[in-house]
Amino acid sequence: MISRCAYVTSDPLYIKYHDTEWGVPVYDDRTFFEFLILEGAQAGLSFYTILKKRDHFRSAFDSFNPQKVAIYDEDRLAILMQDKGIIRNRLKLQSAINNAKAYLAIQATYGSFSSFIWGFVDGQPVINEWKTKEEVPVNTPLSDRMSKELKLKGFTFVGSTICYSFMQATGMIMDHTTDCFRYAELSAQHHKLAHDGR
Repeated sequence: MISRCAYVTSDPLYIKYHDTEWGVPVYDDRTFFEFLILEGAQAGLSFYTILKKRDHFRSAFDSFNPQKVAIYDEDRLAILMQDKGIIRNRLKLQSAINNAKAYLAIQATYGSFSSFIWGFVDGQPVINEWKTKEEVPVNTPLSDRMSKELKLKGFTFVGSTICYSFMQATGMIMDHTTDCFRYAELSAQHHKLAHDGR
């Protein structure tokens, strides 16, 4: 029997996300933007709730195209507020539009969002060695620093806990517990990348 992180439910959707995405390093800017929107929408909710709505979010937000989201107006916001397939919280929806603009500004300044955000961990995933889910933190000094920096750059809904979850999801931090089958797989991949000098 395969051993997984204790938080995973029996839902095939959640299992697939855990087994194929969570903790895998992301370098694609559009994927980073997707997780920025999803993590912001998650605030106060479980990620499982967001995961079930992910496809609908993708449709509602133009496949997470930041150039398109950045120019959403009041009419588009009103349409989103009527969309039962997403989280209809006006502050979160406005934040997604605002964050698209801040995100584009970072791309313009740093060449890519990926190069900017990976700078917080010096370009290498942080590999933790937690034995139980209770040991896994919800925020750290690193996520505090990222939160502060993103807020200074105009982002909203980027508190320290959201930033930590964002780093876990995008593989900047690898928090699969050591008893999880993905821990050994991803650790080996990370060490190979470090050795090859990505």
